[in-house]
Amino acid sequence: MTFGKNAPDASPYADEGPYGTPVVHKKAGLTRRGKVAIAVAGVAIVGGGTIWFQVHSAAVAKDEKEAAALQIQMKKLELEEMRIRNEQASTDKKAATASAEKIQAAVDKCVKDSSALTGQGYVPPRSAVVSDCKQQYETTDGSGMQAAGSAQDVSNAGGGEINSTALLGLVAGGALAVAVFARKGKKADM
Repeated sequence: MTFGKNAPDASPYADEGPYGTPVVHKKAGLTRRGKVAIAVAGVAIVGGGTIWFQVHSAAVAKDEKEAAALQIQMKKLELEEMRIRNEQASTDKKAATASAEKIQAAVDKCVKDSSALTGQGYVPPRSAVVSDCKQQYETTDGSGMQAAGSAQDVSNAGGGEINSTALLGLVAGGALAVAVFARKGKKADM
């Protein structure tokens, strides 16, 4: 019904079908802005991953080089330590040889001095003299101090036994005291 106007009224209900407003089906998918955002994010992830991989590879290579250099340095230090130990062993061997020669010379002198006393009474067998002299001079170089310490502990634990070296010292000290008093006695008589 139109009175004076030829154009129909634009009514909000004009395009309605028998079942209401027609449904407009949109095409599924992303908008243009969404597609651009995903593309930018993908490029950023791939670029960041590539850069991280390069940095990581460089760091691993650097660490491997440092480990190899450290290993070489450790080998050099081991060789230096081995050289020092060999030098110390040769020095110790020379010192032990010199000490053994000194001890042997002292034992020989002791045996020679003891054999000079053969005309003064009791003559001990040569093997007893040699063993006494060896026992007397065996630990004088200091290398057997631990053995001497353990021998000291054993002798103290045994009830105060006197070994042959101590007995020899006591006899020599007693003989010296008797000789000094005898000499003083002769001076007093004169």
